[in-house]
Amino acid sequence: MVGTMVLTLLGCGTAVSLNCGSDTASVVGTAVAFGLAVVAMAYTIGGVSGCHINPAITLGCLMSKRISCKDATMYMIFQVIGAIIGAAILFALTSNDQALAGGTTTGANSCGDHGVVVGLIAEIVLTGIFVLVVLGSTDEKKGAGNFAGLAIGLSLILIHLVGIHYTGTSVNPARSIGPAIFEGGQAISDLWVFIVGPFVGAAIAAGIWKIIGEEK
Repeated sequence: MVGTMVLTLLGCGTAVSLNCGSDTASVVGTAVAFGLAVVAMAYTIGGVSGCHINPAITLGCLMSKRISCKDATMYMIFQVIGAIIGAAILFALTSNDQALAGGTTTGANSCGDHGVVVGLIAEIVLTGIFVLVVLGSTDEKKGAGNFAGLAIGLSLILIHLVGIHYTGTSVNPARSIGPAIFEGGQAISDLWVFIVGPFVGAAIAAGIWKIIGEEK
């Protein structure tokens, strides 16, 4: 819950503060913020919970038999709660900020002019890549050990650099649910894309890792 709250507040908070999408610098800054938030939390709570802070990662771990169904369910519930708390704090900070008038005050995701098909494809593919990095870098025998958090954070930066143009980049259902509750409108209408897409991508990633990562 704490980790997902921090990710949502700092990542989406940066997107809002920089008016993400207005220019190249804002996109790069937002991408770096999300990546750094993951790195920070990985080395803060990784030893406590594994720092999933993302239902898609939890699903990938569940399908890879790294977590029980009971624990996975609880992880997902509290990830969503954490994202709602983070979005609530951000909303409280920005809702009366006239400098943000006309723009998102929560960093909510939306398919925008690209449509749900493009959005769904982007979220499936990008989440698949992200979860594959997580599963590979955290593997007990073949993983990156203490460098796993860095690998995961850097990959999230790359994924945001690609995906922000199309969907604002979610690859994380909780991170989308929290802001959408406060943003409403298009964010709520498109929310299913940012739940279904990441879960499908995570399932595909788990299947790929089972093939390429299994012991020979």
